[in-house]
Amino acid sequence: MLFTVASAFMYVENRQLMEVFPERAKKLWNYWELRVMMLVSLTLQIILIVLGDRRKYLGRTRVRVILWSAYLMADWVATVALGIISRNYTGQQQSKTPSSGGVKTQNATNELMSFWAPFLLLHLGGPDTITAYSLEDNELWQRHMLGLVVQTGMALYVFLRAWPGSFWLPILSMVMLIAGLIKYGERTWSLRSANSEHRRDSMLTPPDSGPNYAKFMEEFTLKKAEGFHVEAAEVIETRVPTDQFPNDNDAGGGEFILKAYLLFQTFRRLFVDLILSFQDRRSSRSYFESPKNNPENAFRVIEVELGFAFDILYTKAPVIYTSAGCMFRLLSFSCTLSVLVAFVLLSDNDRYHTIDLLITYLLMVLAVLLEIYAAILMLNSDWMYYYSSTRQSKSRSFKIFSCLLQPKKQRWSNSMAQYNLLSFCLRHKPPIFLEVQSFLGINKLREKHCYKTYEKVSPNMKELIFKHLLNLPCNRADDPSALCIRRGSFVLRDYNCLSVDWATKMEFDQSILIWHIATDLCYYLDCGKDLADSVSISRKQSKHVSDYMLYLMVMCPSLLPMGIGMIRFRDTCAEAEEFFGERNISKNDFALACEKLLQVNTEVLPIKVKGDRSKSVLFDACRLAKSLQNKENKWEILSHMWVEILAYAATHCKSSHHAQQLRKGGELLTHVWLLMAHLGITEQFQISQGHARAKLIVK
Repeated sequence: MLFTVASAFMYVENRQLMEVFPERAKKLWNYWELRVMMLVSLTLQIILIVLGDRRKYLGRTRVRVILWSAYLMADWVATVALGIISRNYTGQQQSKTPSSGGVKTQNATNELMSFWAPFLLLHLGGPDTITAYSLEDNELWQRHMLGLVVQTGMALYVFLRAWPGSFWLPILSMVMLIAGLIKYGERTWSLRSANSEHRRDSMLTPPDSGPNYAKFMEEFTLKKAEGFHVEAAEVIETRVPTDQFPNDNDAGGGEFILKAYLLFQTFRRLFVDLILSFQDRRSSRSYFESPKNNPENAFRVIEVELGFAFDILYTKAPVIYTSAGCMFRLLSFSCTLSVLVAFVLLSDNDRYHTIDLLITYLLMVLAVLLEIYAAILMLNSDWMYYYSSTRQSKSRSFKIFSCLLQPKKQRWSNSMAQYNLLSFCLRHKPPIFLEVQSFLGINKLREKHCYKTYEKVSPNMKELIFKHLLNLPCNRADDPSALCIRRGSFVLRDYNCLSVDWATKMEFDQSILIWHIATDLCYYLDCGKDLADSVSISRKQSKHVSDYMLYLMVMCPSLLPMGIGMIRFRDTCAEAEEFFGERNISKNDFALACEKLLQVNTEVLPIKVKGDRSKSVLFDACRLAKSLQNKENKWEILSHMWVEILAYAATHCKSSHHAQQLRKGGELLTHVWLLMAHLGITEQFQISQGHARAKLIVK
């Protein structure tokens, strides 16, 4: 009842609002309403197909905002346009004046607009490069299924209302309706396939009841009753590990794509929190330990694997890279192309308005071009490279497409965001139009993003991470998964720096802040010094990983273990700003700021003076920096220390959060997480190995 009253009230209000506009403006709006919607829908489809795949390696915020807006608007615009077409037919009033030529023109216009309805169904199906903007969209696949039924019913309704018109146009509409159903069905099925429950169920092994215990015990009891001495001896059946990965390492070609695909078939279980076997661990680790392998190629394999994961989760890959998917793709393209050719040959252009004909041709031509573009992307994908490589010995036809394959194409941003506490506190980047930003309420958000920068993940950085993770379990008797519960103590023990071990025995966000500030203090105090090349590289690596971890804590706290990192960050910034303000330190003088901080006597622990009122760790970091300044190999210690902190964060981030980052250009954290899993440094392995069964021994 309340809904009816509210609807009636809104209807009255809308009528009153429309009465404000002059009659000419209302006629102009009615004329252009649907036409503008169709052009907007076409534009959104172009944006989606162009940016949908590029978001794998474009992590900039503006790209995500444009794509997010286009993704949300595309379905809404297409649905509203379908409603307008249906309304035009429902509310159509045929003129009774035969002398006027308006009836014929209006009928022809409505018939042509009814021909647009199947194209809107095509737009609702969306391009191959994006089915879901985020993982949550996959969980709503049933809503899209309902949308498929409703919108198809709406298109059929428009088709049936247009049937009494010209003979050939409804037939073309029916052909186009088939293509639209295929596209929308592909999207719905892809969303269902990427649903977490469906993915988990598809990876579960068949139920195994094991050996027949009841039958075994019956025989055991029978033999024992007959007077025999019976024993149940345990027999361990060990599986012989098989090397399922090719040993040839073709850095210039696409051999790593084949290896990545085989690894992905096993390690995709990590994304649904399933465990792996020790056989998987041995096989994977043996490949990465191969002397022919190197850090650069190892990370290339990882990025291809994550590319496969992105395609499964966010695109139509689960559907189009199948035999049925290829058949449906060929059918939809044939329908679209045949409709274009038939319309050119059969249409009577004199019956329609020029703008309507232009929109119709745009719909058909762009539909064909987008299908061709999608086919090119499909042929250029890693999936097609894998399929063509495995079938080249059986068929020469795949070699035709070899020119389209690009094994060295970019697959992720290959960058890590940077955020620095001292830079933020010294405010060396004054905000622009602060009054306007404050009025809009975005000043704090813009201030945070203003200090975010990006650094490329250099080959030296990959080598540091790979060698540290690879050698860690081999050089000590600890369990390889021990790194999952450590965040620097291994490094401090190896370098005999247990005096600063206190900086690792605290909450994780607190440890990140302390080591970040200490790294900055050491970094700026070494500016201008003549350092060896290896030391200079370690210094830059420490700085970059330090700023990256602070970025994760401030901008992406969901990727780190739970804590009060933002409170500690704000309190530390407040104390630093107060300290710099009292000493009139200029905005860009980082070296002077670090010198002043280290001049403060920290003989008394800060917590004894400050208590628990403030969560600031500024002068705890100064204590740590003073201890590190006396170490000759401090940058080697810090670089390896930050790798362990990064590894700890990677293993304690949920798999769903790692999957979410794939649509944002990818995170170094996710690549480290998957690399650690391949090296066996994860807790998602079976506790026992081998297969045990009992053997009855009768004496």
